[in-house]
Order: sequence, then structure tokens, then C-alpha cells
Amino acid sequence: MFTFQFRERRGFCFSPTPPVIVISAMKTSDFDYNLPPELIAQTPLEPRDSSRLLVLDRKTGSISHRQFSEITSFLREGDVMVFNDSRVLPARLKGKRAGTGGKAEILLLKHLPGGDWEAMVKPAKQLKPGEKVEITPYQASATGGPITAPAVEPITAAITGMGENGIRTVRFSDESQIMNAGEMPLPPYIRSPLANQERYQTVYSKIVGSAAAPTAGLHFTPELLQKIEAAGVRCLYTTLHVGLDTFRPVTEEDPREHAIHGEYGVITPDTAGEITKAKKEGRRVICVGTTSVRVTEQAALKSPPNTILPFNDWVNLYILPGHDFRIADVMLTNFHLPKSTLLMLVSAFAGKEFIDKAYWEAVAERYRFYSFGDAMLIL
Repeated sequence: MFTFQFRERRGFCFSPTPPVIVISAMKTSDFDYNLPPELIAQTPLEPRDSSRLLVLDRKTGSISHRQFSEITSFLREGDVMVFNDSRVLPARLKGKRAGTGGKAEILLLKHLPGGDWEAMVKPAKQLKPGEKVEITPYQASATGGPITAPAVEPITAAITGMGENGIRTVRFSDESQIMNAGEMPLPPYIRSPLANQERYQTVYSKIVGSAAAPTAGLHFTPELLQKIEAAGVRCLYTTLHVGLDTFRPVTEEDPREHAIHGEYGVITPDTAGEITKAKKEGRRVICVGTTSVRVTEQAALKSPPNTILPFNDWVNLYILPGHDFRIADVMLTNFHLPKSTLLMLVSAFAGKEFIDKAYWEAVAERYRFYSFGDAMLIL
């Protein structure tokens, strides 16, 4: 049973760092719900575009059920679709503690200026500044299949700083070998092993740097992208490297007290120019995923109205109901975890009551939830 509750808007509260607009009476518990565990998708569907698509029309208040491959039915000539081309880093590194030989694990979250990495570590109590972990890189087989024998000597991960909740800063003796040393960091709610690691990458992923996939994009195939472009829709690409907040629910009862971590984003001059042109001409901007929403809305805060300037900076925008969306006209997204910043974001975009209704219906109709689950198109 859902425990979503509607609360009256009583004004707005603005906070410049991070940018956030919230309703003062809202509570984190308003975004809680119970989901039958069997609806958490454990494996991706094949082909990618065979997933289901729940379509929400904000003008009419209607909800319809389609297949993802039918998304072109809701697109118009002249639309622009904005994708996130970030590629997931094989960020889960397993090794041994130098000296004791005990097992250790490092989950890379963010590359920091100066060369260090922000990471979650296990065992957190033992891995303190000064400790080192030895990790052995592996070499891919000649056929591109599973990793085979060790490629080089172990690399050393030195713990250089200490934060809260198991967060550390880490420095590697040889960063060039990280790609050969790690495993794909699947979310903790996925318990089934992934046979094909590429299924946790979008087909258009290009820039390595995410700790998790921008999952709304997992539904697209090369053929579907070609069909979309043939319909006169312009496909544009931004970059936002997904980081820590993908793994963290909001635990504070007042959402304003939640600290959102920055994720690095890039919007090129060409993409910025195309989005600006579409907005000025009244053409729709369709954001694929909450990551594309956040990076474009962050850039818009630093740009003139109906304009996006090129962007190359940290994104720390925290979107809650009451937010004035400047760029996104349509949003494609997956179904999100309870009490998450992403559920709050889509509630801000579609209206909380409408999202409440949509999640009720998705559960009743046995939709598949979370990273490998079905999608929602909000018109």
C-alpha cells in the first residue's frame, strides 16, 4: 500500500547552494511507498525496446500503457531529444589490504581535481588514511569475452582522506589500469549476475565516468534511434557522470536537510546552441532521464531565459516540487526508489498527485521497477 500524501503548497523556499526550491510543508515520508519485491527487475529485457512504457499526459490527466518501441508515436518533427552519453566506469574494485591480506573493496564514485577519487570502501572501519589496498588488473580475452589472466603487476590504492558513511578519498599508483581492474557496479537491489556487461551501458554511451547507468537510456536500440531521427527529431548529447546520490535515499524527514553531492556535467557549445534554438522557436525539448534534466536545468540557472550557455561544471541542483522547469518540456524516466531525490524530481515535473496515481497504476499493472525496469514518458 502506498503512503504518498498530498500536502498543500504554502510558499517557496530558495537556497542558492545547492539550488533548490521546496514546499515548506513537504516531508520526505510523503514520498514513501511499498513495492512488492517481485516487481524489482533483476535482469534486462531483450531486445532493449521491448520494455513497457507508461505514458502520462499532463494536459489531459490521462495514463496509457504502451510498448517502449512505440515511443515515436509521441514525438513530433522538430522535437529535440537530450541524452546523457556518460559511460559507466567498472567502478567496483576488489583487492587485498596491504600487510594483512584481508579482503577489501572500493567503489569509485567521483574523480576529484588533482587526481584523487571519492569512493565507498569496505571494511570502512579498517580502511583509514594511510592504509593501502592492492588490486590486480586483468586482461580482456582476444575475442572480447570475459577477463582472463592478470595483465600487469597489482596497482596500489592508497587511502588519502576520510569522510562520513564509509566515504574515502583514494589515490592510485597507476590510473591507466583501473579500466582493467574493476567490475560493473550494479545497484544493491539487483542480485542476479549480469551475463553481458554492456547491458548496463546505453548504446550511445561514450564518456567514461559514471558510477551507475543513466537508466532511462537503456531502452534505446541503434535501430530505434535511427527511426527517431528519420522522423525529424534531433538527438543531442550532454554528459552527466552519475555519482553518489544514485545509491543514497533521503533519510532526513525534512528534504531541505538532505545534502546532495555534485556530479560533473558538460554541455557542448553545439548542443547548447541547438537547445537554445529549439526553445526560442517553441519546439519541445525531451529530456531522456533525470540526469539530462538536471544538467540542462543547472545550466539554465546560469543562462538568460529560454537559453542554455555551454556548461562545464559541477551539477548540484536539487529539484523538489515547486521547481520552475526552464528547459525540459517532456521527460522520459524509469520508476524510482522510495524517498529518493529522483522520485521527488519527477513529482516536481508531473505534479505529485499525478505521480502518486501513476505509481499506483504501475504496481497494479505489474510494471517492472528500477534500473532494468520499464519506463515512463511524461508529456
